[in-house]
Amino acid sequence: MSDVLEETAGLKEKVGRYGIWSVGLRSEDPSRRGELTEAAADLEELGFGAVWLGGNSSARNALPLIEATRTLTVATSIQSIWEHEPADSAAAFEALEASHPGRFLLGLGVSHAKLADQYRRPYSALVAHLDALDAAGVPAGRRVLAALGPRTLELSRDRAAGSIPYLVTPEHTARAREILGAAPLLAPEFKVVLETDPARARALARDSLAVYLALPNYTNSFLRLGFTEDDLADGGSDRLIDALYAWGGEDRVRDRVDAFHQAGADHVAIQVVDGGSRDALPREAWRRLASLLA
Repeated sequence: MSDVLEETAGLKEKVGRYGIWSVGLRSEDPSRRGELTEAAADLEELGFGAVWLGGNSSARNALPLIEATRTLTVATSIQSIWEHEPADSAAAFEALEASHPGRFLLGLGVSHAKLADQYRRPYSALVAHLDALDAAGVPAGRRVLAALGPRTLELSRDRAAGSIPYLVTPEHTARAREILGAAPLLAPEFKVVLETDPARARALARDSLAVYLALPNYTNSFLRLGFTEDDLADGGSDRLIDALYAWGGEDRVRDRVDAFHQAGADHVAIQVVDGGSRDALPREAWRRLASLLA
């Protein structure tokens, strides 16, 4: 356990206070490799400590970004346990660790019943997956879990370096920190809309939120946080939207991000929502974020 705690302390220092969450950075299109590696190098230069590869990403997606940077931590957020065998994940981790020690972080999760045909007893399946990773030599201190509910947060504390909750609020972060204790990494994802017009900002947020409102893992999490069924209806109430998305001027956005740190987060993985393709790289918005968070 002392080895895990020591490694986790080092991990917190490596990832720093802020990172970028992006589906676009995980692209496997060979024609985009130069664009992706240039963007990763830019993010490192801007001072972000980590990039989180959205969707069902893997070590294969991380390699080009690691090769293009010097210190940036590249993490999966998340790698679905249903679509990647532990032995394959362990082999990929070992190869990356041999060539670029300490640069890759394995983010794991159970995904959703609507997205995985084999979805059965997800908590038990996650425990078995971690057992297999242990047997294959993937250190607990180099993996994190996408945890929303109390049991999975406890698993993040006991069997991983911490938790990477997605689509949460500072209130969830405070509860998660209480369960995790002080040592584990707590790195929530948070969505930012760099738009000052309330109607425009909320419209962009609702477009983004629509897919998640069809997934019970998230809607159950919202209900646990005190939102109601009425909040989940018709694309989400203003109350729900304003809790899950930061929008407005720079001071307001910075305050919303800082609220996660005040609630106990070590790191915030920021996802830009701008109405564009999820595969796009909003590099100008990333530069604006770096400036306002500096």
